[in-house]
Order: sequence, then C-alpha cells, then structure tokens
Amino acid sequence: MMTFLSRILGLARDYFVARYFGANDLTDAFLVAFRIPNFLRRLFGEGAFSQAFVPILANAKANHNEAEVQDMINHIGTKFLKILIILTVITVLIAPAIIFIFAWGFYFDADPTKFNLASDMLRITFPYLLLISLTAFSGSILNTYDKFAVPAFTPVLLNISMILCAVYLSKHLDTPIMALAWGVLIGGIVQLLFQIPFLLKIKKMPRLVHGDHKAIKTLKKRMLPALFGVSVSQINLLIDTMIATVLVSGSVSWLYYSDRLLELPLALIGIALATVALAKLSGHFANKDEDKFTHTVDYALKIGLILGAPACLGLVLLAEPLIVTLFQYEEFSAFAAHQSSLSLMAYGAGLMAFIMVKILAPVFLSRGDIKTPVKVGVIAMIANVFLNLIFAYYYAHMGLAVATSLSAVINASLLYYYLKQRNIFTFSQNFLKMFFKVLLATLIMVIFILNFNQDINYYLNADAWHRILTIASIISASAIIYFTSLRLLGIKAKHL
Repeated sequence: MMTFLSRILGLARDYFVARYFGANDLTDAFLVAFRIPNFLRRLFGEGAFSQAFVPILANAKANHNEAEVQDMINHIGTKFLKILIILTVITVLIAPAIIFIFAWGFYFDADPTKFNLASDMLRITFPYLLLISLTAFSGSILNTYDKFAVPAFTPVLLNISMILCAVYLSKHLDTPIMALAWGVLIGGIVQLLFQIPFLLKIKKMPRLVHGDHKAIKTLKKRMLPALFGVSVSQINLLIDTMIATVLVSGSVSWLYYSDRLLELPLALIGIALATVALAKLSGHFANKDEDKFTHTVDYALKIGLILGAPACLGLVLLAEPLIVTLFQYEEFSAFAAHQSSLSLMAYGAGLMAFIMVKILAPVFLSRGDIKTPVKVGVIAMIANVFLNLIFAYYYAHMGLAVATSLSAVINASLLYYYLKQRNIFTFSQNFLKMFFKVLLATLIMVIFILNFNQDINYYLNADAWHRILTIASIISASAIIYFTSLRLLGIKAKHL
C-alpha cells in the first residue's frame, strides 16, 4: 500500500513535469542529469548493495547477539558513507565528463545548451545518490526487522519535494527547469532524515566507527559482481537513454514517460514482492528451512502472475489513452503523447519478464549465490546492446524499448533455467494449472477492453475530468471482469 501511494504520487510528479516543462531539449537534459544518480541508486542503494547486505544482516540476526549485529551495521555503514562521499565529490568536479559518457549525443549537438544544462544540473542532482543510498541502507535494516512500511513510504517525500519545486520554485529561477534538480536534492535530504526516528526505535541507528569488520569483506565479495547481476534492467534503461540522446530531440523524454508508467505495476508487484521475499528467503535459508523457502518463491510467483498478467495487457492496450490522460496538457503535445505510447506498448509487453527477474534474482542472492545472476545479467545486457542497435535503426526510440523487453525475457528465462537445473526451484503442477486459468481470465478482460474502450480522438478532445473518468471506468470494469473470471475458474485467495 505504501509503494502504491509512492507510485501514485510519482505519476502526479510526472504530470506536473509534463505540464510545466513538456518533452523537449530542456526536459531531455534534466532527465539525463536525474537518471545518472537514479541509475547508480539502483546499484548502490536498493539494488546491489541491499541485495548483498540483507542476507548478511539476516544471517547475523539469526546467529549472533544484538551487540554484534550493531557492530556489523556500524562498520558497514561507515565504509559505505566514505565510498559515497568520495564518489560524489569526484562526480561533482567532473560533471561535464560524466554527461559526455552517458549522453554523448548532447556533446555533438550543434547547440551546446543541452550539454551545458545537463552538466550544471548533474552537480545539483548527484549528491542525491549519497543521500538516497544511505536511505536504502537504513531501509534494508528496517526490512530485516520486518518494518516494511516506512522504507516503502519514503519515496513519497521525493515526489512531494519535486512537485512543490516544479510549481513554486520554478517561478523564481532564470532557468525554471533547474527547480527540478533542486527538488531532487531537497527530497534526498528529507528522505534520509525521515528514517532516523524509526532506526532509533528498533535501536539499530548506525554510528561512525574506526577499523575493519569481516562482514565488509563478505559484502564486497557479493556486491561487486551484483552491480551487474541485480540491476541489469536499469543498466539496459541507461543504455537506452545513451542511444536516445543521438536520436531526435524528445526521445529521452518519450522513453522516460513510458518507463514511468511501466514502473507503477513493476513496483507494486515485482519490487514489493522482491523486497519482502529477499528478507524472508534469507531468513529461511539461514534457518535451513527448505520447505518454507520453496513455498515463499512459489507464493511470490503466483501473486506476480495473477497481478502482472492483466497489468501487462492493460499497458499494451491502453498505452495511448493512459499517456494522454496523465500527461497531455499545456506543454506536452499530442505528438509527444503518441510517441511515448509507442515505447510504453513495447515496455508493457515485457512486464511479466521484468517481474520474473525481480522475483527470481533474490532466490539466488538469499542463498549467497551472486555469480549466477551476474552471469545471466551480463548475457542479457550484451543481448540488449545488440538488439538496441538493430531495433533503434528501424524503429527509433520504440526499438530501444522493444530491445529492453526482449533482454528481460532472456534474463528471466535463464534465471529459471539455472534454478531448475540445480533443483532449487521448479514450477509446481498447481502453478501451471493456475497459469492457464489466469491466461483465460486475461483473454476475457482483453475482449472487454477492445470492445468498450473509447477511440483515441475522444481522449484528445475531452477535458481532464472526462479523460480520468473514462480511463478509470475502463480499468475498474476490466479489474472486476478479470477477478470475477478468476473466481469462476476456481482461483481463490486461500488457494495461494
């Protein structure tokens, strides 16, 4: 529920960004400056670091006293802080070089505005990495102690900060879009401060210490390769952005808005399940309870299937109405909405694969196996680069989204292959029966959408309230039809 609130406010944030700034050179510059620390956040924050740290912390919690657990937290936290400070200072000093690496298309553009603006904004947005990584470190501790709501609510504060800065601060700046960069930095500060009372409540507030700890060596051993293995989808999205900077202006923004809509169901289903599952799986593995371990994986996959299948088809079929309803106002044109919807359809088609990766990768990580998801991730990433070059040539920004979805399919398929090969997990007969029933219920929902959804011209000509009421009615009716069909087919909550 907290993740849902966060993502709804995330869409509200993107609505204000689209309304006030549109999809153009300036928004492309901001989105690159924001995506770089955001990408690294997925690696250093809730990505590789959290995935490597939670199993270590869960093991310490199960096998050591609280004083030893606190000592480990202190040492890891201190080391993590030092690395983040060094990385932040270096990046702020060489910001133009970083922009050149991640958005070379801006550098070779005849007009240097985008490149210079992106460099200036990166100096403001990059310290967000330090703040949000420490926030993710705090969240990992809270998750391990079964406090899931607070870390899941924290992103709400970033969205509120960016909305307020877009609406109010932008009016007082010579370059209004710089307000978004300040919104990111302020949001990072507030997010970190918000976690502190809850860490104090469970008596696990990290403190600065000197010296070393054996857990740091274990963490480094697991985390360095996990930089690739866990966050392949984010690396792929960054590669999309890098190539998009070479395409026509607006391409970065079109991909961003479609990715934001993909992130809503992916966060609600994939990330929420993965966050809880990793903590639980790590605990079951530490306690050597294989039955509960297998049951947890099966349960997560069933929930992912039941919620992910209709979301996947819904994103594909309702892509343009969704984009128009949420973003097509004032500075955001109908053309930008159409272009964004093309990449949303491509991303949406791969939603189930993205969810599968989020659920299956933690199965390996909870057992201390970093190598397998790394190997699979590298294969998927290499495939993505080649697919990008092929599809972008023919289908521009939409081709980049198609390539990312296909690489996610490769990633998920290989993860499952290795789980099955090593007798760690395989789909049960019960799961396969459920799969076909979900498929049938989804098909019934699709028939309804195709017959009762309005033509896109209706959405373009309608005001905001009529757009919202129409799309909300279609989605609500689709959900009722889907879940009623599931029940008639014999799938009930108790069967999970």
